Amino acid sequence: MASLSLKHIYKKYPGGVVAVSDFCLEIKDKEFIVFVGPSGCGKSTTLRMIAGLEEITEGELFIGDKLVNDVAPKDRDIAMVFQNYALYPHMTVFENMAFGLKLRKTPKEEIKRRVEEAARILDINHLLERRPKALSGGQKQRVALGRAIVRNPKVFLLDEPLSNLDAKLRATMRTELTLLHKRLGTTFVYVTHDQVEAMTMASRIVVMKDGKIQQVDTPQDLYDQPNKIFVAGFIGTPPMNFIDCSIKEKGEDLYVVFGENELKLPKEKSTNPALREYIGKDVIAGIRPECIHDEPMYISQFPDTCIDTYVEVTELMGAEIYLYLNAVGAEDVKLTARVSSRSTARAGDTVKVAMDITRMHLFDKDTEECICH
Repeated sequence: MASLSLKHIYKKYPGGVVAVSDFCLEIKDKEFIVFVGPSGCGKSTTLRMIAGLEEITEGELFIGDKLVNDVAPKDRDIAMVFQNYALYPHMTVFENMAFGLKLRKTPKEEIKRRVEEAARILDINHLLERRPKALSGGQKQRVALGRAIVRNPKVFLLDEPLSNLDAKLRATMRTELTLLHKRLGTTFVYVTHDQVEAMTMASRIVVMKDGKIQQVDTPQDLYDQPNKIFVAGFIGTPPMNFIDCSIKEKGEDLYVVFGENELKLPKEKSTNPALREYIGKDVIAGIRPECIHDEPMYISQFPDTCIDTYVEVTELMGAEIYLYLNAVGAEDVKLTARVSSRSTARAGDTVKVAMDITRMHLFDKDTEECICH
């Protein structure tokens, strides 16, 4: 088992393209860490540098206590699972899983024991004599995982391994990967652009954009306390609502103002010294869809934060409804609310909604950094 240490890692390509910039991260032994971000943010490049498949331009990479910048991939004691499975079509499942061990001159009995043990863990014992063309996508993914498991590596690297699977199978495999990580007790470094995968599996998430780390935190803290607008908007489904507004002072109270709407901020926000510096200035307010309510009990509970809205579209999701709203008196403000399936709001209606403003985030308009949660 091993920890990982990435110290000021850069990846620069000819022509001045910087794919990864000043990447610093300490990954603990047995941690399940997920790199997440949009396409082209540098997450796969970082993973490939850990694997030794990409050369590090600057910085130091340690696996355990060993500096591995110049160590060949085969000597790093890591195993990588690729997006496209990378199985040999002419080999059986057993031969695919055993291939790396054969190259290492592992004794036949030991190979058989390890392959059968990995097959048992992944529930593919009955597939050992089949070839890849006779397997489903989920079965191929298990074989690719099995090929990694048999090597007993210190670190597992997984590059978008579920992206080729259908939605139902992806959900199943997420659970299986989480259980596999607990069973093996090994360090997992996982790359995905799907924030649902990141939120459900990770012990910590690294959010990346343009080759740089935006925030590293646990899934819950990342969701509740995003430090930048990008992180707030990237994590969460549906995404957070953002409102261009200003901060207004009335007596000792502060208000968020947009169009004809004024929402009274709770005392803990009104007395926040960082926010008081923005009185009279433009800011960006962020509020998650589940914090916008149309039920009468919430409207009576939050009378100072109610606004009238026009319902453009409704989406019934089964247990809940998504309302796509336009704020009355501020037509450029569009909001998404996630409400109970008991909601009677329909497209074309004008409805009053209450915002749970205690859970509103306020961001600097220029730096896009969080002022207060």
